[in-house]
Amino acid sequence: MAVLTVLFILIGSAIGGQNGLFIAFFMAALMNFGSYWFSDKIVLAMYKAEEVNPNEAPELYRIVERLAQRANLPMPRVYIVPVEVPNAFATGRNPKHAVVAVTQGMLSTLSMDEIEAVLGHEMAHVKNRDTLLSTVAATMAGAITMLATMARWAVMFGGLRGDDDEEGGGGILGIIILSILAPIAALLLQLAISRAREYVADRDGAVISGEPLFLADALRKMDAIAHQRPLAIGSPSVSNMFIVNPFSSGAIASLLGTHPPIQKRIERLEAMAR
Repeated sequence: MAVLTVLFILIGSAIGGQNGLFIAFFMAALMNFGSYWFSDKIVLAMYKAEEVNPNEAPELYRIVERLAQRANLPMPRVYIVPVEVPNAFATGRNPKHAVVAVTQGMLSTLSMDEIEAVLGHEMAHVKNRDTLLSTVAATMAGAITMLATMARWAVMFGGLRGDDDEEGGGGILGIIILSILAPIAALLLQLAISRAREYVADRDGAVISGEPLFLADALRKMDAIAHQRPLAIGSPSVSNMFIVNPFSSGAIASLLGTHPPIQKRIERLEAMAR
């Protein structure tokens, strides 16, 4: 996260010297603040998720309540996403304001033991504050890409002359190189954060639910269905929030995916069960 922030500030400095650095720092702080407070509302609205209470979804609510007690966490709000592709995600700025959401397809496709294992994974994300980390990382990476694109266009149309080295600017060549390399570095950092946190959530979630093999079975089922019927709504930019990537991906995309390979996750869980 520190490196992502530094990349953002470096681009601002290269574009506008000290003034650009301060503006970029202010923008980074503002975006992190916005992500902190509004990330849950944005993603829930994007997928038209609806909150449920114990009367509307008693079994689901009891599972989440039991897992929250095991993980020593406050009871999160529970949402159902009206899509038939089985998946789940957690969001919220901290454990006190956490949200756990499952798709309608997950409730109708997986067994109750598998659902509990999946929700254990999501509660691990809440406990480890991955919900905040992944959202801010995605925001910062997207902002770096946007700023780099603006810098390239400004250079092309003469908005940046590259003659402000005395003020701390990077020069025309430095701006071009930074605007190309920074988004790549930001993407790789975001992917590294996301993949690492998925492995940890698998491990900790299996501890919370007590059933690593049920989680392995659930991952296998959800991944197979996601390849057959990719999610038709939402944006791939938030695919890192789901327990498995809900969007279609080819061989190249899988190499740069937000999730570790499903088979490796399953192998780790099977080893954990042994």
